[in-house]
Order: sequence, then structure tokens, then C-alpha cells
Amino acid sequence: MSERTPVDFWFDPFCPWAWMTSRWLLEVQAVRPVEPRWHIMSLAVLNEDKDIPAEYREMLKNAMGPVRVLQAAAEKYGEQVLGDLYTEMGVRIHIRQGLKPRDGEEEGFDAAAAIRGVLAGALEAAGLDPALVAAADSTEFDEAVRRSHHEGIGLVGQEVGTPVIAVDGVAFFGPVVSPAPKGEAAGKLWDGVLLVAGTDGFFELKRSRTRDPIFD
Repeated sequence: MSERTPVDFWFDPFCPWAWMTSRWLLEVQAVRPVEPRWHIMSLAVLNEDKDIPAEYREMLKNAMGPVRVLQAAAEKYGEQVLGDLYTEMGVRIHIRQGLKPRDGEEEGFDAAAAIRGVLAGALEAAGLDPALVAAADSTEFDEAVRRSHHEGIGLVGQEVGTPVIAVDGVAFFGPVVSPAPKGEAAGKLWDGVLLVAGTDGFFELKRSRTRDPIFD
């Protein structure tokens, strides 16, 4: 097998679009010689000084918990655990919708408790110490989270979000895609993204979203 090219991927597990892109990258890994390397970034840190809608600001109040737990796991076990832990978090957050109240349960819904439940389940499923869930409520890992975040966002600028991908000296935000292409279609998108991102002076290609994330 040919040597695989490292692909650095910065993510916040809260973001459904980053989740879509991460699933696409795993498809790419199966058809192109690439090796994802997972890194933490934070939507809470990114938006802390920005003028954003009140509803989004409210959502971000709980966004530091998951990235703190990710950082705590990385420090205890090494960054190689981030990919599997992200997958377990993402399944519970995005596929099972574990951070949203079920129909009829909106009144009295405890978002903080829901997050702790999601994180504890993800840690257990990933074979990691479930006690690391306590990191969600601690500022102990915030400096390291910010350092990782700034490493990623510094490659692309403050005007974008998560995910950030860096490969062979080229970094970019996205791609934003729904549903995530599979098989060779995923590989073809990868080839195209690398082509445009690697073009000197290329900055943006965008159109309005007409669908929500399709997780299937």
C-alpha cells in the first residue's frame, strides 16, 4: 500500500455540518491514500466576541463541554483517540438527537444533563474512562482547547467556522455538503476540492444551502 497523506481535520462535535464533512472524509480514506488526523476547535471560542443571534448564543453556552472532554481524553490517552470519540459523540448528538427533547418533553428539559449523558455514553462506547465526563464542567482544559482551536482557525482566517482541513500545505474550510458522498463519489469530490484549494489566489466558491444535513 502506498504511503498515506496526513489530513488534519479540526472539528467541533456540536456542528452538524462538520459531522457531515467528517463522514465524507472517512469515505475518502477508503478510496484515496489519506489518513485523517483529528484536532479540536471550538464554536464557543470562535464566536465569543461576535455579534450572533441570541438563540445561537444560548446554544453555545453548552458547547464547551464536549470539547473539554475531548481534550481531557487526548491528554490521558493521546490524540489518536479523538477520531473514535468524535464518532461516538457525533452518533449521539446528530444521529440520535440526544441533545434535543423528545416530543412532549420540552417542558423541564435539562440541556446540561442531556449533554453529560451523551458524553458519558460516548466515552464508554469508545472504551475510555467515563470519569472524564467531569471535564465538561471544568476550565482545566480550556487553554489547550483554545490553543488547538487557534492553530486550526489561524490557517484559514476568522471568517469561517468548522471544519478546517489542512493537507500538503493547503488549508480550507469545508466542504459543506449534504448528504455526504460515498465511495468513488467521495473520492472525486476530494480530488476537486484539492484542485481548487491548491490554486494560488483561489478563495471562495459558495451558494445558498437548500437542504439540512442528511445524516443517512
